[in-house]
Amino acid sequence: MLNDMTRRAVSPVFVGRGEELGILDEAFEQARKQATSAVLVGGEAGVGKTRLTVRFAEQAAQDGAHVLIGGCVELSTEGLAYAPFTAVLRQLVRETSAGEVAALLPEGAARELARLLPEFGEPSSDEESESARARLFELILTLLERLAERRPLILLIEDIHWADRSSRDLIAFLSRNLRTSPVLMVMTYRSDELHRTHPLRPVLAELVRVDGVIRLDLPRFTQDEVAAQMAGILGVAPEFARVDNVFERSEGIPLFVEALLEHADDCSFPDSLHDLIIGSVERLPEETQRVLRTAAAGGIRVGHPLLALVSGLSDVDLENALRPAIAANVLQVADGGAYVFRHALIREAVHDELLPGEHARMHARYAEEIDRDRRLVPHGRAAIEIAHHWYSARDDLWALISAWEAAQKAAKSFAYTEQIQLLERVLTLWNKVHDAADRIGVDHVTVLERASEAAHVSGDMERSMKFVRGALAELDERDSPERVAELLVRMANIKHQRGKPGALDDLRHAESLVPLPGDMRTLVLARLGSELMLSNQVAEGTAVTEEALRVARERGHEVQEADLLMNLALGHSISGDLETTFATNERALAIGTRLKSARVILRALGNNVDALDNLGRSEDAVALAIEGEKLSRQYGRYRHQGVFIANNRAEALESLGRWDEVIELVDGAVKMGPSLRNRWHLLRVRADIAIARGEQDLAQNLLAEVGALAPLPDQWTQEWIYNTRLRLAWHLLQGEPLRALEVAEVALTNPPLSQKAMLGWRLLASIRLVCDAVAPIDPARTAAVRAGGDVLAGGMKSDGPVVDAFRLIYEGDFDAAAAAWKRLGRPYARSKALLHAAGDAAASGDRDGACERLREAHPLAVSLRAAPLVTQIEALARRVGNPLTESVRQAARDEQILLTPREVEVLRLVAAGRSNREIAAELFISAKTASVHVSNILPKLGVSSRGEAAAAAHRLSLLG
Repeated sequence: MLNDMTRRAVSPVFVGRGEELGILDEAFEQARKQATSAVLVGGEAGVGKTRLTVRFAEQAAQDGAHVLIGGCVELSTEGLAYAPFTAVLRQLVRETSAGEVAALLPEGAARELARLLPEFGEPSSDEESESARARLFELILTLLERLAERRPLILLIEDIHWADRSSRDLIAFLSRNLRTSPVLMVMTYRSDELHRTHPLRPVLAELVRVDGVIRLDLPRFTQDEVAAQMAGILGVAPEFARVDNVFERSEGIPLFVEALLEHADDCSFPDSLHDLIIGSVERLPEETQRVLRTAAAGGIRVGHPLLALVSGLSDVDLENALRPAIAANVLQVADGGAYVFRHALIREAVHDELLPGEHARMHARYAEEIDRDRRLVPHGRAAIEIAHHWYSARDDLWALISAWEAAQKAAKSFAYTEQIQLLERVLTLWNKVHDAADRIGVDHVTVLERASEAAHVSGDMERSMKFVRGALAELDERDSPERVAELLVRMANIKHQRGKPGALDDLRHAESLVPLPGDMRTLVLARLGSELMLSNQVAEGTAVTEEALRVARERGHEVQEADLLMNLALGHSISGDLETTFATNERALAIGTRLKSARVILRALGNNVDALDNLGRSEDAVALAIEGEKLSRQYGRYRHQGVFIANNRAEALESLGRWDEVIELVDGAVKMGPSLRNRWHLLRVRADIAIARGEQDLAQNLLAEVGALAPLPDQWTQEWIYNTRLRLAWHLLQGEPLRALEVAEVALTNPPLSQKAMLGWRLLASIRLVCDAVAPIDPARTAAVRAGGDVLAGGMKSDGPVVDAFRLIYEGDFDAAAAAWKRLGRPYARSKALLHAAGDAAASGDRDGACERLREAHPLAVSLRAAPLVTQIEALARRVGNPLTESVRQAARDEQILLTPREVEVLRLVAAGRSNREIAAELFISAKTASVHVSNILPKLGVSSRGEAAAAAHRLSLLG
């Protein structure tokens, strides 16, 4: 192997870029304070992005930062899946050991990293492909957070314009979620590469909207900077005329300055930039140029053993041929026995010099040699590199075979988007290879099935549907009933995810194709039963689910048994039988605990958080949710299942009036990039608070996103009920009671309602309040709506304290409802009930009674910052001729001193003299959120400073 040799034409002096270095330094300082996430360094090819970022990283490392570096690898149209993160893992293992890295992760979780690096052992069995990619993302996030606990961390990712889809998704995920750790991501990309349809463009657009992400565009050198660069290269100050000429012809691009100085006479400028870059190569010996063309076919980096085999040269001859290229700084010697082109533009220019026959021959040689000994390339890269080279060699047969193999490898690494690209290549080449099915061992339909599955788990539902339809078009359900049934189940899942009708019909068709007991029928019945229950056809859904449960038990499929039990619990929940719901989920939880199935455990816990909230045990629901979320992080499943639990916690917190905590929770969960339906659930809870606080613009945007302003198809009962209730509240907020009544009229044509307390009964209570608002305007229509509501209410269960409270609202017994809400600890519902009770009292002439109720309601509404409700209370007080007196205002102030549990935690730290940043670090929240809490606490205590707040806390014994 050659050692690194003296390099020419590169300035040993770092030139310019003082402002850009300052921006990077400032960003890192902010990252240390947990206030930023990433810097995007863009610039033209050759403008010095790598020189800048490496210089910054070297300085930061000297100051104690831990610098991790990964680069994206270009492989024609496909990138190498997770290439930068694999490089980072390899660096970490090299710096410490695989065992030390694994110790930073949840127990057993490091086995997932074995899909990227073999040092972590054997990968775990992939039981759930849909959540596997999300788990991998969470593990990388957790690893970076744990590393940053030791010392500030810089993650440098170069050339993200070449990043594969999986790496781009992971970059976006990390940028959204590395918010409370001292981590700075620095990413470079070629701005001149970003054509209109480049896949990085939407990622950049998303990233720059993330708070704390900085976009840094690197300009070309000024003439003075070119002069400084030339002086560094030449060792002497150049003449002004020469500087002027080089600056004009290089246009300030540092790489071109270097190339010009390599010419004996830089006044004779080549005809094109390609000619300029290739000029330094053409002055090398012919044998050196031939080897460089061979190396260029292998990529920007190629190992010595592989290059020797492909070139056909002995080690000595290869070294002799390469020595002039290294001396001329065309190639550099890298770690691991590899040669690296000094700049990607040089490699591209050399590769362009390959003649068509030479191009095909070189790529075929690389494919053959790598296939013969896969250790010639880094672990995990052989399959995709072989596929790339055969495709570049235009060998249809081997391109098809290698693409199929590479697609299977991509699936094992959860690189589903790359898997789709490779499978699409197989499909494109299929008709060009007459015996394609024999060559890869599967038929055309199987390729479509795999592609549809990969697209589904990667979230590309439209593409998945296209593949499903293609497969169904080639199958005859009489000959292949089980295959058709499985595809119909996937089609139903896609429609469900996209909010499109027809899923139930697809599932009924699938069920008819597999009438005999077996695994496929059980799969179909499980999905059919769930869809029926969600469509409020609980009796049929229960029967279908119980049939599947019997088969699962007969076959000893305990995980499937647990899943089916939870499906049954869903039916009980929709029917309002909440105690049975809780007990059934507990049975599933026991199975999951015994089998150590993280997915089952978390699903059961999440379901019971919802059940507890519906039972009125909201504090218990919050506690259980916190336990579940903690477990989900330990299992590396927060993004998928933890977010579902977080949504149920948000609903319980909303019930309890702990709205600031809800906002913080929802904001954090949404940044995790949850599934579309989980995102909608979270945003609905946030919309409830936005409406209650009168945040009209925010509320309207949220309602539009979740579809509340356009009715959902009837079969999605829970979403339809939630959206209908939100729409009622929205129209009332807008001062449009008649439009709210129209929504109520439509709602009553879609029975039966879910009998869950927080769904059906809550909606009926909302309809009652709409009727009260419209009655003075249109009593006849109001009476008709009330009559329809009475019919529905008469057929619904009244089970539990929450149902009782909503029923009391519907029946108009507002005083009893207010007392019930007080017992349940639900301040907003209590305040609203008191307002309506006060209205009834005022209408009957009991002004004192009205004022008494308003005196109780007002501080509750004020403490929640529920501005519309506060306005209604104060307006009624004025109408009864007794506007809020000083005693009422004092009661409001007294009530405001009742801080939320999170505010008490913050106040305790304020009293201890902690800064917002220190509070944020201790409570695992952002500094901005800590600031918001402090801002809310001060007016509640009637003080204007942190010191006064601390004194008031001690004086009033608020800290226990």
